[in-house]
Amino acid sequence: MSEKPDVRNLVLENGLSYPSEAELIMLIVGCGTKSVPIEKLAEQAVKVILKTNPPELVSELQKIKGIGQTKALTIAAALELGRRMNRTPQAILKKPRDVLPYVRQYAMQPTEHMVSVSLNGMREVISIRVLSVGSGNTAVLRPREIFSEPLKERASAIVLCHNHPSGLCLPSEQDVATTTALYKAALLVGVALLDHLIITKNSYFSFLEHGLLPPDEADDSMSYEEL
Repeated sequence: MSEKPDVRNLVLENGLSYPSEAELIMLIVGCGTKSVPIEKLAEQAVKVILKTNPPELVSELQKIKGIGQTKALTIAAALELGRRMNRTPQAILKKPRDVLPYVRQYAMQPTEHMVSVSLNGMREVISIRVLSVGSGNTAVLRPREIFSEPLKERASAIVLCHNHPSGLCLPSEQDVATTTALYKAALLVGVALLDHLIITKNSYFSFLEHGLLPPDEADDSMSYEEL
């Protein structure tokens, strides 16, 4: 077994807010293997977590050399416990800024992540789903890929979100065109597209707040209240 770095003592001295995501994984799994040091294993696990939805997480983690079923289940269980303990059913997403705490981790990533946040009629979060990673083009997303799972969940609305690794928090012409097309598709399937957020490390852009949703309509509303 590879020697475990002294992350535990650093956390005991500085608290659980101190370690990075990879170091938290190191604490959870405990050790690497003879051929895969714990640092490398943890970094790969973080990458998989950020691009994988919960139902596929255990199987995707097991594809990493050095992570077997036990380690994969341990990581997935820790993430699920965190989700359950931090779930606030009474919290209602009333405006674009309310979404940011749920997607903040994607703003820090070096590749583009497109994420969908499903909401019920009370505007409570049902699920957060990664739709694509690293495409760099929202046009590759098809309505069926976006709305199939929200329909199964009986969601009444979704908010789309993607990060701009460049740090420029403005939509491209393709972002605007694709969002307009998806808004119209949402009307047909009966799941409202409330907003599309572009996020960076320091800022965000809301299509709703900038008058781009609903498209081609005069609407001064900047909230997610039932329309």
